[in-house]
Amino acid sequence: MPAEENKAIVHRIWEEVINKGNLNIADELFATSYVHHGPGGREIKGPEGFKQFIAMRRTAFPDFHVAVEDLLTEGDRVVSRWTASGTHKGNLMGIDPTDQRGTLTGITITRIVGGKVMEDWENLDQLGLLRQLGGIPPLGKGFFAVLWWLVMLTWRSYAAQRLQSKPLPLQ
Repeated sequence: MPAEENKAIVHRIWEEVINKGNLNIADELFATSYVHHGPGGREIKGPEGFKQFIAMRRTAFPDFHVAVEDLLTEGDRVVSRWTASGTHKGNLMGIDPTDQRGTLTGITITRIVGGKVMEDWENLDQLGLLRQLGGIPPLGKGFFAVLWWLVMLTWRSYAAQRLQSKPLPLQ
């Protein structure tokens, strides 16, 4: 399928399915064997799984909107760089509604075969969104203490290997 047609399919998903919430269009655009590969090994399968995932996002953020910054094509793949925003009005990953406005950035690579989305891979800044919503406290002195401990642990292990001896015990 030509690159421009693949790009049009992905654009339609962002605008009609995700932004406008017309979830039934997913049945037309996604293959029944569709797999979404998300952060942390999360997988969403089939058009139904995709619709449930988007419905969950739209429940947590009723005014959820994605601005697509870039759409690039290469062969059977379309790369989307996007920024999503919305107001947290519903439960999200165990975080009660905060009425806070949040933004989320991400990149999605979508593979299309025969006019149907077969799979996609997504990376997004969930940590940044959780911080905006107060689900994770801001970095403080405790973070830097842990970071320093990890650096020292790594250095001790490296030094011990270089000296061909056992690592020194941590105190």
